[in-house]
Amino acid sequence: MDNIKTETTFSKIIRKEIPADIVYEDEDFLAFKDIAPQAPVHIVVITKKHIINLADANSDDAILLGGLLLKIAEIARGLKLEEKGYRVVTNIGPEGGQSVYHLHFHLLGGKQMAWPPG
Repeated sequence: MDNIKTETTFSKIIRKEIPADIVYEDEDFLAFKDIAPQAPVHIVVITKKHIINLADANSDDAILLGGLLLKIAEIARGLKLEEKGYRVVTNIGPEGGQSVYHLHFHLLGGKQMAWPPG
């Protein structure tokens, strides 16, 4: 993945150059409503640190990644999703469906999810 640029749509959202419907922000993470929702609740949660995807992360990112998962759970609780359940997804590479090469997770809820997903 060495040929992947660090400048992405998400970089521009972090810098507020592109508008987004932000539901959470702190110094490490940003969460916003997906512009093409796949469920009644569809939030994209990103790290402000540029990491291409989960496969690109390393041991130096362990605390950040743990915090990211806890933050996703906190956002889900705030949206009252924990009672009925929700799905958390990250895509890695072209066959995994990754379209923005900046680590992000999709928080999906508000409907019955199907399996298998793809």
